[in-house]
Amino acid sequence: MDELCTGLCKLMVESGADPGVAQFVSLLVGVLLVSGVPLLTVIILIWVERKVAARIQDRIGPNRVGPLGLMQTFADLLKLLGKEDITPTSADRVLYNAAPLVSFASVVLIWVVVPFTPFHYGVDLEIGALYFVAIASLGTLAIMTAGWASNNKYALLGAFRVVALLVSYEVPLVFALLAPVMLAGSMSMLDIVNAQTGVWFVVLSPLAFAIFYISSQAETGRAPFDLIEAESELVAGFNIEYSGMKFGMFFAAEFLHVFTNGILMALLFFGGWLGPLYYESPLIAFAWLGLKGAIIYLTTLWLRNTVPRLRIDQIMAFNWKFLVPLSIANLIVLSAALKIMQELGVAPRDMLSASFVDVLPTTIIMLLINLVMVAYLLGILRKRGQEARRESEANRGTLAQAASGAGD
Repeated sequence: MDELCTGLCKLMVESGADPGVAQFVSLLVGVLLVSGVPLLTVIILIWVERKVAARIQDRIGPNRVGPLGLMQTFADLLKLLGKEDITPTSADRVLYNAAPLVSFASVVLIWVVVPFTPFHYGVDLEIGALYFVAIASLGTLAIMTAGWASNNKYALLGAFRVVALLVSYEVPLVFALLAPVMLAGSMSMLDIVNAQTGVWFVVLSPLAFAIFYISSQAETGRAPFDLIEAESELVAGFNIEYSGMKFGMFFAAEFLHVFTNGILMALLFFGGWLGPLYYESPLIAFAWLGLKGAIIYLTTLWLRNTVPRLRIDQIMAFNWKFLVPLSIANLIVLSAALKIMQELGVAPRDMLSASFVDVLPTTIIMLLINLVMVAYLLGILRKRGQEARRESEANRGTLAQAASGAGD
């Protein structure tokens, strides 16, 4: 019982409650949070995304159904529920119908390891970070299954793009994820948050956060990486044969996945629920986590509605020629610097018990290392840009000579 009774259960037992009742209440609260929060959040996120996109594009957005258009999502839900449930004759019926469910479940299951407050979380897995990577990969598998089971060439092309895009960007994402795991000395999401009591990991390794942010944007298939549903090239991508709520579940999973990534980045790099007065009330801690996740989420919406879609060759070249080598180099430098500082006694060996004063020398050194890496990186990019410009000017001059020669 002692091993099973943790978090809220342990707090209730220490307050004098019956251990059996405390464990039941703890499990009930965990299940309600894990299942209820994502399902309610996705309804709000659809409205928020429409409003943000409208403001960026100088439009009004939803404003007819309900006050401020808040009921528009419910109207769309009723419309999707009323549509005919169609399954193509030549499709693999089992896989075809299972793909939307797996797609949405793969996002909801991530919330199992999300600690909302120091006392409210689904389960504190010792391999929480690894669990997140494994479960998130199910979303990629669901999209591939949807394209294959539809027995449609356009859907299959969309599924092929998943292999090329999402699987590729998982590589730098995992390397960036290893940075907070290494700094905390644990893969438990709860330990990673508690290890940031002294200083947030985004300060210790801002480059890892930037890599994780870019990779997560690609993992969700958002602009400028939205090649999975490139309407101008693939009609509607992998979901061309889906309609009604099956079609809606893919998009509900996408909306929720973007916000989930914002929450995960808040946990991994911004201290999760840590903030002023978080220890006074679980509601304050929950509000801090929600605020940090929402700010990161809004930046992804801003990016999506600002930049255009890139070509697939550009995106793949950016990943394998730039992002992957950068993530590997960042991890090697970070691990080497951390180990050397620990051996010299500059960095604490246990971040969970370290205060701000204990982490301050490590923070300064890590920041300087990241600044040097960024400066070197910008120098390489500047050099490549100049080479590309000279090559473009030379090609333009060659074409001009050829055109003038043809005119003569």
